[in-house]
Amino acid sequence: MGFVSEAVAAEITQLGVGDRAPGLAELAESLARSVDEAVDQPSAKAAAARELRAVMKDLRALAPAQAEGGALDDLAAKRAKRRGA
Repeated sequence: MGFVSEAVAAEITQLGVGDRAPGLAELAESLARSVDEAVDQPSAKAAAARELRAVMKDLRALAPAQAEGGALDDLAAKRAKRRGA
């Protein structure tokens, strides 16, 4: 597995969209392999990369929203800890 393939597989796992859109996820992994394998074919590599970018954009849009703590949440947690809450 090449660098792009590994990165795409890891992102699909992180996004949790493999079960939600299995065909699209498989297409992304196939395009990633094409990018990795097109060493001596720059135009094929560019075309596969362009399609991969579009498919990954679609997969990211399908990913469930994740609540990430920002700076304000961190301050609120520290304040609650200080107050013994």
